[in-house]
Amino acid sequence: MNIAFIGLGNMGGPMARNLVKAGHVVTVFDLNKEAVAGLVAEGAKSAASPAEAAREAAFVLTMLPAPAHVEAVLTGLQGVLSGATKGVPIVDCSTIDPATARRLAERCTAQGNPFADAPVSGGTGGATAGTLTFMVGADEALFAQAQPVLQAMGKNIVHCGGTGTGQVAKICNNLLLAISMIGVSEAMTLGASLGIDTKVLAGIINTSSGRCWSADTYNPFPGVMDAVPASRGYTGGFGVDLMLKDLALATDAAKGAHQPLMLGALAQQLYQAWSQQGQGKLDFSSIIRMYQPPQ
Repeated sequence: MNIAFIGLGNMGGPMARNLVKAGHVVTVFDLNKEAVAGLVAEGAKSAASPAEAAREAAFVLTMLPAPAHVEAVLTGLQGVLSGATKGVPIVDCSTIDPATARRLAERCTAQGNPFADAPVSGGTGGATAGTLTFMVGADEALFAQAQPVLQAMGKNIVHCGGTGTGQVAKICNNLLLAISMIGVSEAMTLGASLGIDTKVLAGIINTSSGRCWSADTYNPFPGVMDAVPASRGYTGGFGVDLMLKDLALATDAAKGAHQPLMLGALAQQLYQAWSQQGQGKLDFSSIIRMYQPPQ
């Protein structure tokens, strides 16, 4: 299949690479010329604009940082909608707010292009390994059409409901992830300050009622786990500023729904404070350093 892929960041690059490996003809666009060149070297084609990338495509995928980027890439002067043929599906894998996803769906549908929101979970490791979870908001026909394409990049393709529900699932998941990472950070630093071996503590938590992904798969305490950001100075992974963006999406959505979000609001303030200390590019698990003595 001819696929246009727009957005070759830490997640989008590996995702597009897996589409190439699966045998698809992939045309890519990104403002980062080095990222484009890397994909071209592995068999992709390059385009000068989103419109050009979409022109010959039978399927369009976008993976971008924020709602404003998605809107510009789809509806801008040289955007996807100015190049895509009527009937070609557009699937956005970015994490944006449900309201923007639904508004873009209306715009795309009015032009004759079905639209789905399909944010992902699984991090850069899952993107590289092709084991991502896709949370898809679409009608059943479009979900069935998108599923074979998404399976080249992910292991779990979940139909969440109508347009926008994929984003609902994603912001709720990341809201809980942020809160749980703060909780694990508090527990691990408390244990260390009281004298327990942190590997022993982590082992107990991971086989007891405190077990969660932030503890057993992505533990933030240095030296507890290998191959996680805590083992490499919190570089790589999912940045503080990206988590802060997702928390803002969750708290904004909660305001619109008149839904209290006490722990979510506190988590947002903690990550905001950490970002303002110049730590926005570190992995979000670095929030544990707020509980540790200055180094």
